[in-house]
Amino acid sequence: MLKGAGALALALFCVLLIALAQRAGWLDGVNVGLMTAAGQARETATGGPVTMVMRLASAVGGTAGRMALLAVALLPLLWFGRWRAAQWLALTIAGGTLLNLGLKQIFAAPRPDLLPHLDIVHTYSFPSGHAAGNMMFFGAIAMLAGSRAGYGVAAAIIAMIGVSRVWLGVHWPSDVTAGWIEGLGWLALCRVWLPARGGEQQGAGHAAVRRHPVAGDEAMHPETVEGCRRGDQQ
Repeated sequence: MLKGAGALALALFCVLLIALAQRAGWLDGVNVGLMTAAGQARETATGGPVTMVMRLASAVGGTAGRMALLAVALLPLLWFGRWRAAQWLALTIAGGTLLNLGLKQIFAAPRPDLLPHLDIVHTYSFPSGHAAGNMMFFGAIAMLAGSRAGYGVAAAIIAMIGVSRVWLGVHWPSDVTAGWIEGLGWLALCRVWLPARGGEQQGAGHAAVRRHPVAGDEAMHPETVEGCRRGDQQ
């Protein structure tokens, strides 16, 4: 619990540092440079198709899209009786969403106006809700899956959605970076309550088999019995 809280505190401290650096203008070179490059790429021959892909990625990663994906993810968990996993996933996303909304109100950063916006936005810019929310959602799904392939797919989706916000001109790169850091910190805290997977349950069952009550006494592992016999003979 302390490690998870410490990780979240560190993440929020990093978000604060990014916010201060952004307001002081120390990140203008990176932010303006990358967004200018995105604007130039939008005007190329391949810019149109790429913009369509970015709009789709942004729509999937929006609040409505994430809530729809959350409902789809909860259905199989509930169907197969993984109630604790479903509850953990729902609370992780709900708490993370509230955290991001609170941070947006605290920093109250305006949207960038360097490029024409290709998406409709109504909230503050920092930290990016798309970046934070999808880091939390797809990161939580990967944690429940517990496979390298799951983490790889999740990372690719998170990166695509984050880049789409810069491409569409509605977030500075530093907004997206802060959102990713926020999401990682929240996942580190929520990992404390991550439900045990099948391997851990099998491990508990194996431990129960090694030592169990029989006729009022406890049966011992064969290696232990053999060791006792050797001791008696000596």
